[in-house]
Amino acid sequence: MTDYDVLRVFCGPSGGYGNELGVVREGSLMPGQDDRQALAAKLGFSETVFVDDPERGVIDIYTPVSRLPFAGHPCVGTAWLLDVPELVTPAGAVGTRLDGEFTWIEARAEWAPPRTLRQYASAAEVDALEVPPPGEWIYAWAWEDEAAGRVRARAFPGRDDGVDEDEATGAAALLLTDRLGRALNITQGRGSQILTAPQPYGWVEVGGRVVLER
Repeated sequence: MTDYDVLRVFCGPSGGYGNELGVVREGSLMPGQDDRQALAAKLGFSETVFVDDPERGVIDIYTPVSRLPFAGHPCVGTAWLLDVPELVTPAGAVGTRLDGEFTWIEARAEWAPPRTLRQYASAAEVDALEVPPPGEWIYAWAWEDEAAGRVRARAFPGRDDGVDEDEATGAAALLLTDRLGRALNITQGRGSQILTAPQPYGWVEVGGRVVLER
């Protein structure tokens, strides 16, 4: 088995929750896409990152069933781990910065895979949702406090790959921020926290806490 780190990304204020991420720091040891896809499926995390050049921040991202040109929580987690000024993804160069307990990335909404952003009337309705059948990637959200930009959200990838609910989803948060045009403080899943802020010229910052699990 190739060595890998496990991070939790978008942790809550106490350091709990967050979405697990596998990071293979020496991606050059497994250059083939088929091998990478097989390892990502075996590990079973919502995403696994292969670092192809740690100094330049060149990365390759996989779900258990597909390769992604960009994804939010893998970029935030890898930015924290590598501490580089940018990450190079197939979608484009992702700016990164560390700010106290938060790690931030800057990306564009058009890089994010399509999601259905489905608004509900209350946070309680989002909490009560059952996992929908596979087929549609759904980001269910509701205002907890609209004036303060506080959002309650849950994410259902619908890929039928064993990940029925995504604990914290940076790309979906990016899309929601782009649609609403305002900074958000999102509580997702069981208690993960995602912060976002729109930037000039179509860019969006997404930030959160990262911890090394093992």
